[in-house]
Amino acid sequence: MATNTAPTTADGYSDIVRSHLIPELGRLLLNALQPSHIQAYYARMLERGRRDGQGGLSAQTVKHHHRVLHEALKYAVKHGIIIQNIAEAVDPPRPDSKEMVTLEPENVHIFLEAAHDTPYYVLFYTALYTGLRRSEFLGLRWRDIDLDLSTLSVVQTLHHIPGKGYIFREPKTKRSRRLIDLSPSLALLLRGHRANQELERKLLGRLLMPDDLVFSYPDGTPLPPNSVTKAFGKLAKSLGISGIRLHDLRHTHATLMLKQGAHPKVVSERLGHSSVAITLDTYSHVLPGIQAAAALRFDEGLQRYAEKAPSERVG
Repeated sequence: MATNTAPTTADGYSDIVRSHLIPELGRLLLNALQPSHIQAYYARMLERGRRDGQGGLSAQTVKHHHRVLHEALKYAVKHGIIIQNIAEAVDPPRPDSKEMVTLEPENVHIFLEAAHDTPYYVLFYTALYTGLRRSEFLGLRWRDIDLDLSTLSVVQTLHHIPGKGYIFREPKTKRSRRLIDLSPSLALLLRGHRANQELERKLLGRLLMPDDLVFSYPDGTPLPPNSVTKAFGKLAKSLGISGIRLHDLRHTHATLMLKQGAHPKVVSERLGHSSVAITLDTYSHVLPGIQAAAALRFDEGLQRYAEKAPSERVG
């Protein structure tokens, strides 16, 4: 799977195999594996699958285990190692649907004001105003940003793999490679951020180059993704905003744009979704309010037309 997935995804699959599947099922021969073995394994993971011994894994996590095992056995069938994929006879746990958490409009300014004096202010602002994924904004180079045209190009991502270091990679899909228009406030903020970076590099005896990362340590070293996530969580907790993750800034961007009347196709393109259907499905909770507002505007528009004097009508 490693050649066809993002580095972090492949590393996650490897961890599932090493830490769970092999210890629990590795003693069995492939042709002796039965659905009951797998079903019992899922039950054990739900009850006591955490490494720290403090309870079980979530249904969503165990479903990931099922996906990895199913793909491995599918590969074995394809290459004639076994004749049947036993995982197909097993029902993985069904994850509970989680309600999406986003920042309310009034909390956006409170959050950004609190972030202003942290090293991550421009980064959080960019994430909120563009909807970029963590790997996308951490992989941004100055050559990818045109401050004159106020645009940003997503052409590479940054990942950190334990034991392997930092890995740059092209976006996983064609739609993920995209051009995003910047708001005037973000373009101005990035211009100031660039000037600060140029000064920092000058103090270190070097110039800021087009291939330098937009978000990095003063010496140009990439920011550890987990450190950025932890910094966001700490800031959100200090403000009493519970249950929100760094990735939810992306959801906040999309939700606010849709509520403000942006066309779903535009939002889909900004997020880099493979189709607008994914956008509509992901943010279906926003659509009822949008439809109600659209129906009201439709009614008001026709009413104004009906109230026009006959001489003003055309046709």
